[in-house]
Amino acid sequence: MKHEVNNPRFARMYPRLAAWAEANGAQEHRAEALAPASGQVLEIGAGHGLNFPHYPSAVSSVTAVEPEATLRDLAEEAAHRASVPVTVVDGIAEQLPAADDAFDTVVCSMVLCSVRDLAAALSEIHRVLRPDGRLCFYEHVRARTAGFARYQRAVDLLWPHISGGCRVSRRTEIAITQAGFTMKHLRRFRFPEGRNPAPTAPFVIGLAQPR
Repeated sequence: MKHEVNNPRFARMYPRLAAWAEANGAQEHRAEALAPASGQVLEIGAGHGLNFPHYPSAVSSVTAVEPEATLRDLAEEAAHRASVPVTVVDGIAEQLPAADDAFDTVVCSMVLCSVRDLAAALSEIHRVLRPDGRLCFYEHVRARTAGFARYQRAVDLLWPHISGGCRVSRRTEIAITQAGFTMKHLRRFRFPEGRNPAPTAPFVIGLAQPR
């Protein structure tokens, strides 16, 4: 079943925006988030393939799901340069194209902010992970300070309409535990640093396992 998304304006803009972040620390964040990955991996929302160079040698294969047509084409090009075997497929997080207990690792990098139904997506992740599997994630989240969180909620009145559905005020790390995962590691940080932070500045890198 096709779930193709066509958002060419965002797809053209996103690689240029992401290039700045990669050059200013995001590459290191991706490597940190992916370090625990092993075995057969499902990556959700692969974008244009920025994670592909950072998979460790313990990974045997990656199935990379990307619903946006333009980004998926770019991901397929990046897959040829990847450090591990990568297959790029169409699909959405709420209906993953995978059998139950099919993967050792699921990877989410700056994608759970934009899925339409976060609870459904996390339920699907839980379904496709093996009982001893792991969820590796790198996401921006709602701030823990009340003032910044109010700012993020206000930004979300407009932000999703100009950023491919991204929402800056989601409590993604809390949703992960509510979806039946045990948090094994969580590091919070602000990225990029600065006196006037972007609404996406609160980040987490984490590792969770199904309960």
